[in-house]
Amino acid sequence: ANILGIQASQHAFPELKHVAVFDTAFHQTMPSHAYRYAIPAEYYEKHGVRRYGFHGTSYRYVAQEAGRVLNRDSNRLALVIAHLGNGASISAVLNGKSQDTSMGLTPLEGLVMGTRSGDIDPSLFSFLSENFAMSVEQTTNMLNRQSGLLGLSGLSNDCRTLEAAAKEGHAGATLALEVFAYRLAKYIGAMTVACGRLDALV
Repeated sequence: ANILGIQASQHAFPELKHVAVFDTAFHQTMPSHAYRYAIPAEYYEKHGVRRYGFHGTSYRYVAQEAGRVLNRDSNRLALVIAHLGNGASISAVLNGKSQDTSMGLTPLEGLVMGTRSGDIDPSLFSFLSENFAMSVEQTTNMLNRQSGLLGLSGLSNDCRTLEAAAKEGHAGATLALEVFAYRLAKYIGAMTVACGRLDALV
C-alpha cells in the first residue's frame, strides 16, 4: 500500500523531487543489546525480527530543539524524550543519537497508550486462545484498538476526558491514569540508564 502512494505521487507530480522519510530511521543507531529480542538468532539473521522503534522523525526534531532551547549543543546532550499522544513512546537520545526506545518491532510494545496495551506477557495470546477461543487476529485487534487507557477505564482513550472523570470519582478513569503514569515513570528510569546520565527530560 505504501509503495502505491509513492508511485501515484510520482505519476501525478513527475517534475517534483520525491523524498521518502522513514519513521524508524532515527533509531538505527541503537546498539544491538537494545534492539535484539532474546529469541533464537535465526529470526533476526534470516528475517530481520528486531526492535525498530517509531516516532523517529519527531525525536530527531525534538532533540535538536532541546539543544536550541537549552542553549547547548544537541550532540553533547543526554536526553530522555517522551512522545505522549494517543500513540505514546519514549526514547533515550545521547549526543544526538537514539540509544533505546520503547516501541519495538511494532508500535504495540512499550508504554500504555490510548487504545494500545503497551507491554504485555506474550503468553496472553495462547491464554486467550485456549480459554476464550480468541484468534491471533482477534487478540491483536483487542490489544491495538480496545486496550490501553480505553480498556482500563472502560470510558475513553482521551486523557482530558479521563482527568475530568477521575475528578468526579470514576474509578476506571483513575486507574487508567495511574497505570499510565506508573509505566511512564518506569520507562523514564530505564531510558536514563540507557543514556548513562540525564541532562534533560523532554
